[in-house]
Amino acid sequence: MREALAEAAFQLFLERGFERTTVDDIVARAGVGRRSFFRYFPSKEDAVFPDHERCLAEMTAFLDGHADGDPLERVCEAARIVLRMYAANPEFSVQRYGLTREVPGLRTYELSVVRRYERTLAGYLRGRYGDAPDASLRAEVIAAAVVAAHNNGLRGWLRSGGQGDAEGAVEHAFALVREVWSGRGGPRAVVSAAGDAGEGGEVVVMVAARSTPLWRVVQRLETALADG
Repeated sequence: MREALAEAAFQLFLERGFERTTVDDIVARAGVGRRSFFRYFPSKEDAVFPDHERCLAEMTAFLDGHADGDPLERVCEAARIVLRMYAANPEFSVQRYGLTREVPGLRTYELSVVRRYERTLAGYLRGRYGDAPDASLRAEVIAAAVVAAHNNGLRGWLRSGGQGDAEGAVEHAFALVREVWSGRGGPRAVVSAAGDAGEGGEVVVMVAARSTPLWRVVQRLETALADG
């Protein structure tokens, strides 16, 4: 019934326009009563995004089942769940993208959906980072970066009419996030015991490229000292 209502709603939105389609029009097309519509969808906007609740639940379950490994890789893989949902039905995804570009209310609704994904990723990262320095800030920034990277690749694919390699575009964007946050290629701090270290007994050795921002160097030093 949920799928039938969503299909009827979307067909009418394309035929008549979102604003000119009423809930009565949708239930008449689907052959059910108004009560049935509101049992599944709180509003017309929800009927445009019928698959996001399931996708968000799948993402949450995936993250709950993975409490080890690289946190950044886990959230990237979680974001790929959303990508696969869009890629599974290119025609519908492209049509919905066009519709949301035309209707301001749908764009606002879409932003709220994106924010829910971002909060889910950030919540997972906060749990993984625990008491590390700036754990909450790091979780929020990385989650926002992963979502932005995913959306950049996805929307480029949608604007092309669903042509090309959506996964490749998203992976390219994720690679940029990894460059900043994975630590590979960035500054590395090693805390080690040394005989000539003076009274403290420890030397911090930092290896960094000349182009590394100072804030990044300081961040790595703080982490190394805290872990040491």
